[in-house]
Parts: sequence; C-alpha cells; structure tokens
Amino acid sequence: MNTVDEILDYAIDQEQQAADFYASFAARAEKAGMKKMLLEFAQEENRHRERLLGVKTGESRLTPEEEILDLRISDYLVEVDASDNISYQDALIIAMRRERAAFKLYSDMAEKVTDANLKQVFLGLAKEEASHKLFFETEYEERVLMHN
Repeated sequence: MNTVDEILDYAIDQEQQAADFYASFAARAEKAGMKKMLLEFAQEENRHRERLLGVKTGESRLTPEEEILDLRISDYLVEVDASDNISYQDALIIAMRRERAAFKLYSDMAEKVTDANLKQVFLGLAKEEASHKLFFETEYEERVLMHN
C-alpha cells in the first residue's frame, strides 16, 4: 500500500469484512437480543465504511488530532471462540479484540511511513479504530461488568 487511495481502499475493505463478520453471526444467532446487537455492530461498521468512502471522495476528513479514551478492558480478557450460539459477552470481546488489532495495524503503519500525508491518513484510521474499540469497551463495562 503506497498511496492514500490504496490505504483507504484497504480500510474500507476491512470495515466491510467486519460488517460481514457481525452480520454472519447475527444470521446464526438464536436469541433475538443477540441477533439485534450483532446487527447493530454490523450497522456501526457500515457507518464507518461510509465515513471512509467520504474521506476517499473528499467529502469528509479523518481527525487524528482528536484524543480517544482507551479503557484497556480488552487487554485483560481471554480469547474466545466465535461459535454459532455466542454469548453477548463473548461477542463484545471479539469486537474489542478486532478493533484493537485494527488500531495497532494502522498505528504501526503510521510509524513506518515517511510521507506526511500517509502518516496523517494512518493516524486518522487508527483513531477511527480506537473510537470503535471504545464503543465496545463501554458497552462491555455497562452491560457485563456492572452486572457481575
């Protein structure tokens, strides 16, 4: 990936894969609440994809200077398997880990490039992923940790 468009295309593809991932789980979910939550995750990823498409066409910008809180909840959770009858808690863990991995990827890429424009794009993408992770961490804190 050498150009801003290639980077954005990659990020757009990653968001689509995440949306597809959550939608596929929703289709297999047995509980109505779980199905609804997974579909909301898929919609959130689709909104992120649309935002990146807007960045690519020049309609919107990424804001890497905006600081995103990191609750670091996912740092202390064990790996879980994505099974057909996944629990709400496990779905949140998977979502947090996916977003953390995406954040790390874009952060690492930002460190490695010398082109200032590419660096800003990577930092903006990293911030997007950090905000996604924060969403899932907040959900986990409010719906799982508070009830245990």
